[in-house]
Amino acid sequence: MTVEEILARLVAFPSVVGTPNEAIVNWVRAYCQAAGAEVAIIPGPEGDRFNVFVTIGRREARGYILSGHMDVVSASEPEWIGDPFVLRRHGDRLHGRGATDMKGFLACALAALPQLAPMNLRQPIHLAFSYDEEAGCRGVHHLIAALPKLCEKPLGAIIGEPSQLQPVQAHKGKASVRLEVIGRSGHSSRPDLGLNAVHAMASVIAQAVAYGQSLADGPFDLNFTPPYSSLQVGVINGGQAVNVIPGRCSAEIEIRAVPGVCPQTLLEPVKDRLFALRNSGFEVAWQELSAYPALAPLEGSALTAVLVELTGNKPMAAVSYGTEAGLYQQAGVDAIICGPGDISRAHRPDEYIEIGELAACQTMIEDLGARLAA
Repeated sequence: MTVEEILARLVAFPSVVGTPNEAIVNWVRAYCQAAGAEVAIIPGPEGDRFNVFVTIGRREARGYILSGHMDVVSASEPEWIGDPFVLRRHGDRLHGRGATDMKGFLACALAALPQLAPMNLRQPIHLAFSYDEEAGCRGVHHLIAALPKLCEKPLGAIIGEPSQLQPVQAHKGKASVRLEVIGRSGHSSRPDLGLNAVHAMASVIAQAVAYGQSLADGPFDLNFTPPYSSLQVGVINGGQAVNVIPGRCSAEIEIRAVPGVCPQTLLEPVKDRLFALRNSGFEVAWQELSAYPALAPLEGSALTAVLVELTGNKPMAAVSYGTEAGLYQQAGVDAIICGPGDISRAHRPDEYIEIGELAACQTMIEDLGARLAA
């Protein structure tokens, strides 16, 4: 199968984040086994979602991981010209949900597999395909935890998020949380008899916003724009009518932290302010929705040198979006971002990748195989 044919098959699976993914997993497993690769399925605790780990070459040697996620964001935007889960070709562009983020990279890795099989790789290439990355890298935790049983310690992990095949050395970490305040509802004419959850949450949010603004004072990392950690309140829900004291209010907050700063730790002042509401009779809840660490750049990284040689592109210091790379690094595996396409096309109607971008990525992977077979 060509890389375009494989991408068409992958796009046809509506593997939206947070939904069962057995169909795409079974197809990937069958394809890889037919190509002569070893395949392991790593289930998640949800029971209906799975990671896939594929090995081609000598399992007992140290090799490289090609990492990507099988899930995509939803495609409910009305601006789509055609069915988002049917790959459409217009000139040199292939349109479909996930074409760039990031089934294009998965297709390149799978298309290269039949070429890698007869190379008798001295050092293996592993494919690590995860689930629910778009929900804060939830699935890959279970895959990374299983790595010691799946392979020797990898020499590095190449995370194929769209970077125009430019090796990227760093990104910020992130944590997102859901806050809930439970008060006491009643008629708005008697505020003395109720506990207004919206008012209480407003005080928490006001302090959180002020605290977020203070993060602009540093610490700084000039590789990023902005060069400091940041906080945003993204969602607020509460109340049912203007003449009813709202008994519940919830908010969702995210923080993005520069390397060297723990995003969860940065959220502690917000958590303290929320829990202080209990002194006024409110009930509160704090739920972590997602979290992943920053990817910190490695000085003199051998992995960076390998990717520069394979792609012919100079490394980029950092990107603003997050990936699974920080989790691999946290687990002791050197990681770098390098994949086809442009992140500006992701999460948009009529998302696309160019045929030439796929060809260049497939060549990169096959050249990596030739390097490991030499």
